[in-house]
Amino acid sequence: MREGREGQDGQEGREGPPTRRSAPARSRRRSRTEHDASGGGAGRDGRVIRAAEVRDLDEIVAGNVALAEESEGVRLDLNTLRAGVRALLDGRAPGRYWVAAQDGSVIGQLLITFEWSDWRNCMVWWIQSVYVIPAARRSGVFRALYEHARREAHAEGAGGLRLYVDVTNSRAQSVYAALGMKGDHYRVFEDMFAEPPRTA
Repeated sequence: MREGREGQDGQEGREGPPTRRSAPARSRRRSRTEHDASGGGAGRDGRVIRAAEVRDLDEIVAGNVALAEESEGVRLDLNTLRAGVRALLDGRAPGRYWVAAQDGSVIGQLLITFEWSDWRNCMVWWIQSVYVIPAARRSGVFRALYEHARREAHAEGAGGLRLYVDVTNSRAQSVYAALGMKGDHYRVFEDMFAEPPRTA
């Protein structure tokens, strides 16, 4: 499985780098505020960015299933995926989801996991499992999710945001560059011990 591939509209692959240290208690707490793309309350279109909750489980799982099929052509094992997402929503795994919601439905999602940087003496936040439903693409959903995560990272003293992107996905690279992210400093190497379980 080629980890870290994005779909054609900038959504990222389902896995990020291994978490090297659990996030501190402050980083595990979910934001209780809701923001629209400009940082206020609900936007005029009713869209909000909020911390994901257990009630969002089915929609987040569905988003990850679609992401894996679109970006990598694989079908993930639903039981394994559901348990992995639930562990995050329950606070039993070091990471947090935010969702973009409109009219009571989740239209986009973004997961943050944490990596300790000894050089910076703080956490670096990794973006992964980004997905926006087809009907909501090219309408600023990913930008709103990214900007929300960036504000939260600043507020909690993180060293910055990172993600990784397939070298062939030029569209996603353009999206990230337009947000001010830089991709000319590091390359990612990996030695994965197991592939995520899949269904036939």
